[in-house]
Amino acid sequence: MTFTVSAFYKFSRVKDCESLRADLAALGEREGLCGTILIAPEGINATIAGPDAGVRALLAHLKSDPRFARLVSKESVTETQPFQRWKVKVKPEILTFGAAEADPNVRAGAYVKPQEWNALIAREDVLLIDTRNDYEVAIGTFRGAVDPKTRAFTGFKDFVAANLDPSTHRTVAMFCTGGIRCEKASAYLRAHGFEDVYHLEGGILKYLEEVPAEQSLWDGACFVFDERVAVSHGVQPSGHRLCRCGWPVAPGGAVCSSCGASVT
Repeated sequence: MTFTVSAFYKFSRVKDCESLRADLAALGEREGLCGTILIAPEGINATIAGPDAGVRALLAHLKSDPRFARLVSKESVTETQPFQRWKVKVKPEILTFGAAEADPNVRAGAYVKPQEWNALIAREDVLLIDTRNDYEVAIGTFRGAVDPKTRAFTGFKDFVAANLDPSTHRTVAMFCTGGIRCEKASAYLRAHGFEDVYHLEGGILKYLEEVPAEQSLWDGACFVFDERVAVSHGVQPSGHRLCRCGWPVAPGGAVCSSCGASVT
């Protein structure tokens, strides 16, 4: 048996969080899904897995709602269920950042499709920023990208304050795993005076899904938050393992490069 893995999010005003939670929780139970859906007044964020028909049923149900009609699903197939339980939760934010002005419903940056991304980041006037955390960047990133060296996404605000200036960095392009962090990061930059702000639509996962390896400017693997640990081109498991400290260990590696522990 194979399982379809779907990662998606959509920023949209949600006033009926609790009723939407109950609706999706019941649907997922009926369809045999596992994974997590987060709901907040700012939108929805999820990574789920299950029988393909079940995933299609949930996506179709969401897209029938005008608020989520343009939701984009990043997908792959795996032979094992990467999640253990089905969880649908209501949270204050679908992605914790702690800055009210970082509202993608008001001022997100411009989307760039995967097929157009290479041309953008090849420009000399573009500052390319990886908005992910240090343990994610360590195993893969786009060539020439700046690493903010954060341990949590909330630290991105400090990185901006210490390193970026809208009068100097006039054109900024950002990317993350599935696109959601860049929605908030781009809205934050625009709220603080940066005008030309771009982000990769669908994130690294959509890029790896759609851009052939021979045309790719991606080096390494992309960390994912499930039992696959990381994926490579074609959104195929890369063979990384996870140390107890949370750091990904390369295929064939026996020692964690972060804490030095043996990984078996």
